[in-house]
Amino acid sequence: MRIWTIVGIASVFVLIGQGCAGPEKVAMPTLLLPSVQQGTMQLTSTAFTQGQPIPSTYSCDGRNVNPPLTISDVPTSAQSLALIMDDPDVPAAAGVKVWDHWVVFNLSPTLTSIGENEQPPGVRGKGTRGSLSYGGPCPPDREHRYFFKLYALDAMLDLKEGATKADLESAMSGHVIEQAELMGTYVRK
Repeated sequence: MRIWTIVGIASVFVLIGQGCAGPEKVAMPTLLLPSVQQGTMQLTSTAFTQGQPIPSTYSCDGRNVNPPLTISDVPTSAQSLALIMDDPDVPAAAGVKVWDHWVVFNLSPTLTSIGENEQPPGVRGKGTRGSLSYGGPCPPDREHRYFFKLYALDAMLDLKEGATKADLESAMSGHVIEQAELMGTYVRK
């Protein structure tokens, strides 16, 4: 509601500034909203871009290895990083609401990349399949979304290898400084 009010007011000023010309002559107003402190940390990949298909190399139909990831602009106050890859589009028959493909934590905040098929130097958590390693996309029914989530934390976490995503999320509570996300899609052919 507030944004529409600002748009309405800005449009009136544009109209007045242009002598109430018709809409064909009115430029879109530039909104000047109060600044919102947003993080700049980024998680990207050279294998796919945000919202695009993940190549089959990184799936159960291919080599089933993790894609290369690049990490940038981690806050200087970060003490560790955590990485989760999950799929919220699992069918109800799977018995879980979200399928956890990869869980790694206590990564160094100076980490800038994870190479293809590279286990990052951190503590490995357990995915839904029970594995401590990356498990690629393998949707049984249709196209699914896969979220790679990177968290900058203000602490090292007191968790052991094999901790689940739920354990990790509980331990991260109150310690997340910033988050970055990369989403790719996959459908089996």
